[in-house]
Amino acid sequence: MNRDEITAELFRLQDKKYAAFQAKVIPTADAESIIGVRTPELRSLAKRIFKDEDTALFLECLPHQYFDENQLHAFVISLEKDFYKCIAEVEAFLPFIDNWATCDQLSPKAFKKEPEKLLPYIDTWIRSDKVYTVRFAIGMLMEHFLDERFHPKYADMAAAVRSDEYYINMMVAWYFATALAKQYSSILPYIEGKKLDDWTHNKTIQKCVESNRISAEQKAYLKTLKV
Repeated sequence: MNRDEITAELFRLQDKKYAAFQAKVIPTADAESIIGVRTPELRSLAKRIFKDEDTALFLECLPHQYFDENQLHAFVISLEKDFYKCIAEVEAFLPFIDNWATCDQLSPKAFKKEPEKLLPYIDTWIRSDKVYTVRFAIGMLMEHFLDERFHPKYADMAAAVRSDEYYINMMVAWYFATALAKQYSSILPYIEGKKLDDWTHNKTIQKCVESNRISAEQKAYLKTLKV
């Protein structure tokens, strides 16, 4: 499929009510750029494009005109199984991400198999001046390094982030709320020691209180730590 054919297919799958909904919940995306294709249909189309010999032509068409093309781009990259090819595609795409939805949909299969190889890239991304590159880096720490690969040095990386950007701070709060659910005893000192900025600290606690993965006892204690 060439670019025009892909765009035509996206408009064929358009749901205008869904587009209006997305425009409300993704305020940094230009509402005029949102076609309104639902995620299952985008994933299905991504699989077709990934199998096509012209896949690279679509991935090279940056910047895209439509939000849905960016979503599709994220899903196509996520299907790539070769680590270094995937990294190259991710690094080419990250500077063009302009919203939380596309950022959070980017979850490459290749990274799940060899997450340790990600660490030097995460270290670079997390120090970027691009909002969604930083958000993506924190998301990768959360996705790949909070279970058996957890180490406090990764939490230190997230805690060191300081930004005025809402979508970065929300991801830091999401990281620490998830970390508390998975590594409570190791992460609690970050909250007790107030190692996050005040807004992110309180947002982390709020997310924990709303979570089903935090016990009632833990929630009660975390509430006492609000600033």
